[in-house]
Amino acid sequence: MTNLKKYPSLATVFVLFLTLALSNCGTNQPVISSKTGTNIPITDAEKSVVEIEAVIEPYRNSINQDLSTVLAYAPHTFDKSKGKWQTDIGVLMADASLEKGNQVFKARENKTIDISLLNHGGIRAIIPMGDVTTRTAFEIMPFENSLVVATLKAEQILELVDYIISEKKPHPLSGLSFEIEKGLAKNIKVQGQPLDAKRSYLVATSDYLLTGGDRMDFFKKSVYNYDLDYKIRNILIDYFKDTDTLRAATDVRIREVSN
Repeated sequence: MTNLKKYPSLATVFVLFLTLALSNCGTNQPVISSKTGTNIPITDAEKSVVEIEAVIEPYRNSINQDLSTVLAYAPHTFDKSKGKWQTDIGVLMADASLEKGNQVFKARENKTIDISLLNHGGIRAIIPMGDVTTRTAFEIMPFENSLVVATLKAEQILELVDYIISEKKPHPLSGLSFEIEKGLAKNIKVQGQPLDAKRSYLVATSDYLLTGGDRMDFFKKSVYNYDLDYKIRNILIDYFKDTDTLRAATDVRIREVSN
């Protein structure tokens, strides 16, 4: 933490001055002979507040109008608390990030993102049943996190899978599927194809997770990173605009199996 230099207040300076002055006056003690006071009206301050409000109100109304713009419709509530390995809101966010991220990534790099992974804790609100507005996107993602693309070797994809299993949280995931048997991963597939130990994969995530946020240290081993300069909140807004009725994919991406 940066230590800020603290300067003495005017009251402190006055007390020090008075103490020094009195110390030079022998043993005579000061005596209060009279007290006076003055009423300070606050009408000017109230007037200033009214004037400030008059300036701010049009901007506030404009912002509220923008935030209240209806973008889509949710036929039911999307909630991150419902689901062991995946949730409807998590699937929706991961799929939206993969879809919208690829639109930008393909245009800039002529490459395709393989996997999308966000963090469960980054989802800060539900999508309530009914109209989905711009405000909804801000409530889900109030942070300024942007989408980035990391280049991970197959070894790091295995670390990613092990991380999900150990965390036991339904992190938003798209493009990757696997099974869990006795706590170990098997049948790992990327875009429906078996994991290839000899190749690298392009994984979309947030700039927060890229630096090892939520202990996702495998992202710090990325061979090369791409910054899409595309806020995840804006991804949601764009996705909502393009979708009349929100529906999360129902495919099983993480499955527990037994012998």
